[in-house]
Amino acid sequence: MGLSRGTPSSNTSLALNWAWVPIRALGPRHRERIAAHLISLDEHDRFLRFGYAATDAQIAKYVDMLDFDRDEVFGVFNRRLELIAMAHLANAPATQQSDPRTMAEFGVSVLSKGRGRGYGTRLFEHAVLHARNRGADTLFVQALSENAAMLKIARNAGATVERAGSESEAWLKLPPETIASRVGEMMEEQAAEIDYQLKVQAHRVNEFLEALTEVKTHIKGTASIASE
Repeated sequence: MGLSRGTPSSNTSLALNWAWVPIRALGPRHRERIAAHLISLDEHDRFLRFGYAATDAQIAKYVDMLDFDRDEVFGVFNRRLELIAMAHLANAPATQQSDPRTMAEFGVSVLSKGRGRGYGTRLFEHAVLHARNRGADTLFVQALSENAAMLKIARNAGATVERAGSESEAWLKLPPETIASRVGEMMEEQAAEIDYQLKVQAHRVNEFLEALTEVKTHIKGTASIASE
């Protein structure tokens, strides 16, 4: 069945989200955190994310095969440095040598504790910005038809959604990059990096304080025993 690829009009383009979410690029050193995030998904969420109820072993293989040189992976960390939401933007090569434009495929997952905060939408918006700045002219989403949340995000962005039985495909035409889109992405990345480093420092301070409290408790306990 042929698929028509929609072009978002001015009134169906991505809405500006004033609730800023720090979205950070992930690399090879984050594989362990990515695996922990995906393994934390329950069976139903794994089914929605991968199209099948992926086992821990299958998830580990998927994470090991992530190509950070070709694709883009980014996510949202909470204050405990837990990856609570992440997206994978897989870049497909151009279909014709005369056309340098490409297509990118989007996949996302959000832990249950992070639901209702708009992380899926923000990750999609970030993927759109990132893809267009790298020459992609189409963002593609393949999802189970029961994945209403993902399909709603795509439709709200102006994507054309085609359903074929238990699966649906969404196509979103992307505008070309501009100076504004380049600057916007750069500012988002810098702000997210600052946010992440602040969380790292806060996490280290908390660990130190917890260790100090444990030492004090141990000293008090030892002194109490010695005085008996």
